[in-house]
Amino acid sequence: MAGRAAVPEVIWARPERTGRGPRPAYRRADIAAAAVGVADADGVDGLSMRRVAAELGCGTMSLYNYVTGKADLYELMVDAVSGEYDLPDTPVGDWKGDMLALGRQTRAIMLRHPWLTRVMSTVYGYSPNALRYLEYCLGRLEPLDAPGGAKLELIAMVNGTALTTVANELALAERTRSLPWSEEQEQAVRAAYLKREVASGTYPRLAGLLAGAPAPDDAAASFDRALRRLLDAFG
Repeated sequence: MAGRAAVPEVIWARPERTGRGPRPAYRRADIAAAAVGVADADGVDGLSMRRVAAELGCGTMSLYNYVTGKADLYELMVDAVSGEYDLPDTPVGDWKGDMLALGRQTRAIMLRHPWLTRVMSTVYGYSPNALRYLEYCLGRLEPLDAPGGAKLELIAMVNGTALTTVANELALAERTRSLPWSEEQEQAVRAAYLKREVASGTYPRLAGLLAGAPAPDDAAASFDRALRRLLDAFG
């Protein structure tokens, strides 16, 4: 079995197959697709080397010739779904519009692959598709008059906003599935409780805020509004 290296290494700098033996029977893309399929179906908790090997039709020990464990699988999976971005050659027309479009794509990818919010890490920023995405973002941010470091921070904030938003959406959905009543029933009960508390006079600032607040909109609109405010802060 190929064990974890004694020093840090980047999987993308390694050959596709470690150790001696025949030429690789599987590409990293094959392994990534199998792992993504398992995680999409059963969540990240259902992911294991054994399950991925079974999907590929090989023995678990054979899989270790390609990846050292789950950490490698996660890196391959994140890179694979990062390849789902549509990065058009023609800009939307302004850097804010381009970044808003990218943020929407990020949210959509995370909703398609709910496990992504559990495994996402900045250490996976060196994969081929991650570098492709970063290069694209920097190209779209060329009109923004800001230092390179600020542009990298902006990209990270856009991704962070999507990650936080989707994680909350998924948590709410998971909680709703576990309850014996509907989301509408629970929201009605909570809204009635909040109305009574605010009417008590104990929370005057909150009462004033809620009195002038618009009706809540859907998650996509709320995400867009948060992202626009973030982008506006940069110029």
